[in-house]
Amino acid sequence: MTEKRLRRRTPLRFKQIKAISSEIEARLNVALNLSSSFLEEAHFEGVDLIIVDRLPKLMNLEKDEGEGVWFPTLRGLLTWNLDLNWAEVDHGAIPFLMNGADCMAAGIQNSDHRIRKGDPVWIRDESHGRPLALGWALMDGEEMENAKNGKGIQTVHWVGDDLWNLDS
Repeated sequence: MTEKRLRRRTPLRFKQIKAISSEIEARLNVALNLSSSFLEEAHFEGVDLIIVDRLPKLMNLEKDEGEGVWFPTLRGLLTWNLDLNWAEVDHGAIPFLMNGADCMAAGIQNSDHRIRKGDPVWIRDESHGRPLALGWALMDGEEMENAKNGKGIQTVHWVGDDLWNLDS
C-alpha cells in the first residue's frame, strides 16, 4: 500500500502568497491574518495546499481541469469564522457525509442564498454549525434549500478523509 503524504513541501514567505490571501479575504470577507504564521506550500493527492503553522488550511479546488479556486480546508474553516458559502444539513445526512457521499438536497435545511451553481461551498451541521465537508454547489443556495430530491453539493473534502487525517 502506498503511503499518503505531503509532497513538494516548500517554505513560503507571506509576500509569496499575499495575492492568494488578499483574493480569499476579499471573496469570502474573512481576515486570514497569515503574516505572522509559518507558511508552506505542498501537494497532496492531486491538490495544492497552503500549510499554515503545520496544518493544511487552504486548498486549491479545481473543477473540471480548469483554473482553481483557493478555499479554506475544514481545518481552515475551524480557524476562521466564515459566514459565506455554507449549507446546513440535518443529522440524517451526517453519516453519509462522513463517508464522502455527495450532499443530497433533501438533507439541506438552510443555506447561504448568495451561493451560485459552481461555487465552492462548505457544509455544516444545523445544531452546532461545525464544518463537516466542502464541495461544489450543484444548484443555487435557495434552490438547494427548497429542493426535495437530487444532489445539492458534490463533496470533495470531509471530516475523516485522507486530508483531514493528514499528519503534517
